[in-house]
Amino acid sequence: MELIHTLFYFVVAIGILVSFHEFGHFWVARKVGVKVIRFSVGFGKVLWSYQKNSETTEYVISAIPLGGYVKMIDEREGEVSTDDLPYAFNRQSLWARTAIVAAGPIFNLFLAVILFWSVLVIGEVGIKPILGEVKQNTIAYKAGFTEGDEIVSINDKLSPTWSEALSGIISSALEGNHEIKVLIKHGDEAAVEKILNFTDVDIKSPEELYQQLGFKPWSPKLKPIIGKVLPQGAALEAGLEQGDVVISADGIALKEWLQLVDIVKKKPGETIELQIERDAVQLKIDITPKTIQVEHGAEGKIGASVYVPESLQKSMQIEYALPPLEAVPVALENTLFYSISTLKMLAKMFIGEASVENLSGPISIAQYAGQSANMGFAAFFKFMAFVSVSLGVLNLLPVPVLDGGHLLFFAIEGLRGRPVSERIQLFFQQVGMSFLFLLMAVAMTMDVKRSILNTSFFQSMKEVFKSLFY
Repeated sequence: MELIHTLFYFVVAIGILVSFHEFGHFWVARKVGVKVIRFSVGFGKVLWSYQKNSETTEYVISAIPLGGYVKMIDEREGEVSTDDLPYAFNRQSLWARTAIVAAGPIFNLFLAVILFWSVLVIGEVGIKPILGEVKQNTIAYKAGFTEGDEIVSINDKLSPTWSEALSGIISSALEGNHEIKVLIKHGDEAAVEKILNFTDVDIKSPEELYQQLGFKPWSPKLKPIIGKVLPQGAALEAGLEQGDVVISADGIALKEWLQLVDIVKKKPGETIELQIERDAVQLKIDITPKTIQVEHGAEGKIGASVYVPESLQKSMQIEYALPPLEAVPVALENTLFYSISTLKMLAKMFIGEASVENLSGPISIAQYAGQSANMGFAAFFKFMAFVSVSLGVLNLLPVPVLDGGHLLFFAIEGLRGRPVSERIQLFFQQVGMSFLFLLMAVAMTMDVKRSILNTSFFQSMKEVFKSLFY
């Protein structure tokens, strides 16, 4: 079921993003007078089609929902009737062709603005950006951060939630900013500015940065009381129930939930004797944690969450939303920020200053889709906004086969006064296709090598809740 859930939202996200991209090409083509033969969502076998008559566009839904295409009349792709020659793509002015090709990625960036705006208006619930224990000899420790500091802004950009604060720091540092201004407040004290210094830090991936940064979200000290027992977990098999108070584990008295977590982690596949209290009666229960593979090895997990009082949950969360008009400039700013960040990261990877481990392939994107959908509409829209920015920026790169490659040929045509020969275009398109296949192979390798759920950077986004489920 989890796999089906992940694949479903992956298909939904990619379907929407690619369809919007192709709609950009389609809409502008129609506006400048190019005849569009087919607008397809998906590839392969046609599942559904609609065409008003033989002279109008055929709208198609195809079997493989991982893309789409717009087929226009073009003499380079087949014979064109005399009547249709004025409507052929290749016979349009340079500016018209440029507008049609550029429309796809531009529509992706426009969609990102809409999605960011929607998230801001709908509002999102996040964890307050309050620091937990700051480890010694980390960047945060050297900058003077202490447990209980609440982050207000990063480089003058408000960061109302933990994920916003951390992603702002990570992005800025990976872009090469050696000093990052962080405005913090501690309790009722006045806000003060502290500087995170990355001058002497050699970092090529978010994971490395998170390890050296030293930020950890504040986590409450909770009593070892079972909250929810998850399906198909060791806790359910052992007979644990909601409300059980865990008094001891293997004879070790427990005062906090994290004590139980630590014991369970260290004993994957080993039987643990628990003493619990249920309805004022003490019982002994044997439980064998299931083994899960994480980045540094194997850990135990029993599949149960800790009981968290509702008042405490609310105190840890913050809801952030803006009025519709105020959300417009912020949505534009977010789209511009992540577009520039994407370009800078690609440039750093190209010159070797950033690791190719920053690449995400379809497996990672699918996992993101499923995880964000579990967190609600706002999180899913935000995920789609990030991917839409990536699609827009990547498609504008001057790589043959991509929209940016066609735009490069159009720019050369504008300078030379005549088009680049089809033979040269074909050669560079083959080179571009080889490059894209290589890039995809690297991304897929990174996907297989890692699991998003087990990388420390992504774990950090859920650090507060991670300790609640064991």
